[in-house]
This record gives sequence, structure tokens and C-alpha cells, in this order.
Amino acid sequence: MDLRIGKGEFVAMSGPSGCGKSALMVVLGLLTGFEQGSYRLAGRDVGTLDGDARATVRNQHIGFVFQSFNLIGDLTVLENVALPLKFRGGVSRAERARRAEASLQRVGLVQRLKHHPHQLSGGQQQRVAIARALVGAPDLILADESTGNLDSQNAETVMQLFAELHTAGATICMVTHDAGLAARAQRIVHKLDGRVQTAVQQAA
Repeated sequence: MDLRIGKGEFVAMSGPSGCGKSALMVVLGLLTGFEQGSYRLAGRDVGTLDGDARATVRNQHIGFVFQSFNLIGDLTVLENVALPLKFRGGVSRAERARRAEASLQRVGLVQRLKHHPHQLSGGQQQRVAIARALVGAPDLILADESTGNLDSQNAETVMQLFAELHTAGATICMVTHDAGLAARAQRIVHKLDGRVQTAVQQAA
């Protein structure tokens, strides 16, 4: 397959279960290697990096938002959001807290920063996960079925947030089974049997 996602683009990945959407997201997120081909991220060839180097690139350049929120129950909302910066190194505790608070402000949850995940609704937990994805100012946001566990109202809130992030310049690649949600993206890439079948440019 051959796929290019431009800087600042909002792409939705669609297709039937088992067609390789999530597998592609794993590759784009540098969570695994691959045997053939190449992958360039922000102009850099990252496909040949070893595990440690991939981890560094993930931390500095990629934000993840998954269907399962993957928040740590023992940590506060603020601590969850600040966690990627803790592993980055060279960022003081005060700066981590400042940037995490700013990220929570961006998703409208700064008033919940001292709460723990179990004290939040599903929609709020997903917004915390988005704040965590944003805190490191990533080049690419990967969202894999990020509304799959949400009711329609919370799913709409998350999609509005993605739209705002895209308008502000974020690059987003989103996997979804929902044709209505996919239609909110700038471009729809349809996959079948591991290959890109169509790439439909949405009207402005």
C-alpha cells in the first residue's frame, strides 16, 4: 500500500473488520516494525529505527487516542495527562504540570484535574485521553475507534474536539467503522484486505 498524510490533514480510515486498519495504526504509531517498505514521519525515515529509538520518536512526535481510554486509576487526571512528559526527560515537574493543565484547558476539563479516572464519565475520560495525546505537541494524532465506547452525545463532543484541533493545525488519522463520523474528516481512506481501495477527498 502507498499512503501519504499531509501535515495538518484530517484523515479517516474506514473498512470492514479485519482489513488491517488497526494494524496500520500500530505501524504508524511505531508500536511495531515491518518487513518491507518505508515510513517517513515529518520528513524523517523512521522505519529502520530500533526499539529504543522508536520509543523516543513515539514520545516526542505521536499522540495516541484509543477506544479503551488507558488511563491509570491511581493517578489524578493531571498526573495522567502529564505522564508522557515525565518519560521525555528534561522537563521539570512544574513545567509538566503547567503543560498538562493547559492541555486539560484545551479539552474543557481543567476543573477536573484533581479527580481520578473512576470519578469521570466515559466521555470525560476520553477527553482526558485526548489531553494526554496533545500534551507533548505531537506531529501526528492517531485515534483508533476513539468514540467506540461512547454514547452518541459524548461521541459528538469528541468529534467536535477533533474538528477544533484540526482547524488549529493538528494532523489527525482516525480509524472508525461509523460512516457518519468518517464523513467529518477531510479525506476518507477505505481499506479492504490490507490494501487501500479508495481515497475520497471530502468537500471543503
